Formats: sequence, C-alpha cells, structure tokens
Amino acid sequence: MIRFFKHYIPHAVLLLGLLDLALLLTAAELGWVVRLRQIDQSVLPIATRWPQLLSFAATLQLAMVAVGVYGADALQSLRFAAARLLVAISIGVLFLSALFFLIPELSLWRSNLLYAMAFATVFLFAMRILLGQALGSHAFKRRLVVLGAGARAARVKALAQKPGAGFVVVGYVGMNDGPQEIPEAINRDAIYNLADYVVLLNASEVVLALEERRNGMPLKDLLRIKTTGVHVNEISTFLERETGRVDLASVNPSWLIFSDGFSSGRRLSSIAKRLFDVTASLLLLVLTAPLILIAAIAVKLESRGPAFYRQARVGLFGEEFSIVKLRSMRTDAESDGKAVFAQKNDPRVTRVGRFIRKTRIDELPQTWSVLKGEMSFVGPRPERRQFVEDLEQKLPYYAERHMVKPGITGWAQINYPYGASLEDSRHKLEYDLYYAKNYTPFLDLLILLQTARVVLWPEGAGAR
Repeated sequence: MIRFFKHYIPHAVLLLGLLDLALLLTAAELGWVVRLRQIDQSVLPIATRWPQLLSFAATLQLAMVAVGVYGADALQSLRFAAARLLVAISIGVLFLSALFFLIPELSLWRSNLLYAMAFATVFLFAMRILLGQALGSHAFKRRLVVLGAGARAARVKALAQKPGAGFVVVGYVGMNDGPQEIPEAINRDAIYNLADYVVLLNASEVVLALEERRNGMPLKDLLRIKTTGVHVNEISTFLERETGRVDLASVNPSWLIFSDGFSSGRRLSSIAKRLFDVTASLLLLVLTAPLILIAAIAVKLESRGPAFYRQARVGLFGEEFSIVKLRSMRTDAESDGKAVFAQKNDPRVTRVGRFIRKTRIDELPQTWSVLKGEMSFVGPRPERRQFVEDLEQKLPYYAERHMVKPGITGWAQINYPYGASLEDSRHKLEYDLYYAKNYTPFLDLLILLQTARVVLWPEGAGAR
C-alpha cells in the first residue's frame, strides 16, 4: 500500500485510478477532435483545451470514487464494477451538464460531451475486462511472513482469505510464545537464519504477531530482516493499515502514544476544515431550505407532534450541545424517559421517517450545528450522555473519540453497516479512532464522496 496524506491506498487501486484518469483524458480529447472534424473545423493544439479535458476527467473520476468503483467488491467482480460504473457515468453526466450551464468555458460543448462520454464508457469497461482478473490476483499483492502462530497470527490468516485482501501470507513462523493455531507454521528453531528465510520466500513485509512479547521479542532477527530491505510491522500497525480501523483487541496505550497520528499538521488541517464547514453549511442551508420545509410538512401531516426535535449530544472534549433533526419517530418513542439505541427496521420509525432516514434528509437541519461550530460535516457521530457514560465503562479508549468534533457523516458510517449492539459500538469506535488518529482534509474529502455510496446503497456500508 501507498500512504497518501496519512491514509493507505492499495497499489491496485492507485494503478487503476491512474489508468482511468489517462483513459478519461483520452476520451475527452477524442470526443473533441471527432466533433470538430464532423463540422469541418480546425483542431487547435491540445494545450488550448486542458481545462476542459481536466474538468471532464476529474468530474467523472470523483463520481467513480463516490459510488465505490474502486472498492474491493468492484475489483473482484466485473458485474459489480459494471453496475457501479454505469451509476458513476450517469452522475457524471448530470454534473458535467450543470458545469456546462454554470461555467461554459470550463466545459466541453454538449456535442463534444456526448462523444467523450461514449468513448469513456467503452474505455472504462474495456479496461476492467482486460485487467479485472489481474487486479484481484496475487500479481498486485504484497508477500508477507508472519512471526507468530497463535490467535493473532490466525487473525492475519483470516484477513488474507477475505476477497480483496491486498496481501498473501507466504509463511508462518512459530515463535514458541504460546498455543499454536496455525498448523502449517514452521517452528523458529527449525530455521537457521530467519533473515535468509524471509529473503528466500521473496517476502516484502514481516508482521510481528506475538502472543507474549515481554521475553519473546526476536530483536536480532528483526534487525537483520530490516537491514535486508524488508518492512517490519507490529500487528496493530498492520491491522490499522489493512482494515482502516484501530484494532482494539491488539492495541495498548504505548502503541497509541508512540505511533504516528493525532497531532501532525492538525492546526492547518483544522483551519481548512473550519473554512470548508462554514462555506459548505451556508450554501447547503440555502439550497436545501425548500426540501427541509417540504419534509417538515410531511412529518407534521403524518403524525402529531413537532416536525423538528432537539436532543443533547456529547461533542468535542465531552461538552454537550443540542442537535436539531427532522423527527423520524413517533413522539412516544421514549415514553419512559430512558435512552434507547435506534435499531434496523425500528418499529418506532414512521413511514415518512423511514424515507427521510434512508435519504439522509433528516440529517439536513444539523447543518445549523455545523455552521455554529458545534459539529463538522465529517467526524464521529455524536451520542447521548447516557450512552457515552455506559460505553466508556465497557469499551477502552471510548473517550478518545471526543478529541475531534462530531460529524454528520464519518469514517464509521461509510464503513460499517447499521447496528446497535455493544459489539457494533466497538467496531464503530475502531473506525472513529482511525479517523481521529489519521485525520486530514484528504480523508474528509474521501468520506464526503463515499457518503453518496451509502445513500445510494445503504446495505453497502462496510464495503471498503
């Protein structure tokens, strides 16, 4: 994987993205040239139309990112990739049409656009037919040797067997640090020189997955392996990179303290984040005011009670604030006064409420909290005090999720399906900690784009 603005991108995804960008630029140029020759106009040098070509390619590629064209499922399944590509192209057409009317000089002509879109569709589909199997094969996967054969090593093995895994394990080495769960592991005592063994297997990375580290850390072996040019990673760092979450089962306080993250570049990033929040929230409030009004009337007509409701939530540094949402449940949803987690297919949700939840319209009034600075567009979901106090007792590091502003959408929301159990809260916390640890404006942009995928395919949350 390549680390880009503190976020890891698989080599296969980066390669495919660059190839797609080249194809989109080519399609835009071909569309321009073909149309001009049809009407017998001279074709000027390509340098005169770079803004139009780039706007076409960038708009379509952003739409592809938004709907999950570069997700693991799309890399593994041509049918899945084709469906997502069609949606991305449809969205791209809408945005490019809007761009033509708003900034004509930055866009292809409508006639050019028709040809460019046709070429782009053919090129993108052909690319996936030609490279589809190769991108999901071992050709682009890193070769790993795992030091350990216990429960932690078994977790690496299970992760390697999942579709879309970016690595393949070529060897397990039992380090005599506890019960062995990997039957094919070779005992360390049977290997004369571990560094030579790693090189012989042509491994590019070694993952330290020891059950007991206090007296079993093979420092000399690790140093020799490192000096051969092979990457050495501790399992917590490895799992964070591969899963996009902080694995609570393997981390400890020292890892959180000494690992990269939480502070680097935070000041400039926070300024950029706030500027975006203010600008986008003002624009969104103006544009969606009619939609919010219509939804509020529909809520009011279906059931008695207010169209909006306020609720105290825990925000930055554990401070409480009030959020405003369109009411999606009956007014007696918590008649006994006790906070209750919302559940999938919750019977308390009204018919209108079900629709505005599915389309995220109920979240739009929270834009006011973003404008005031109590929330951000992107961040961990704010919870009620009663839930927070309970979860802080049951889950380690839960309080650390409040070191960043809560958000309307977030890394957990786009990566983990809806759930309300303690185990669900644990998984969501792992994603929230990853966000708090690795936050950059780039990650915010990625989350905002992929929120479209979750809105279009709610069941697709969790498909990274």
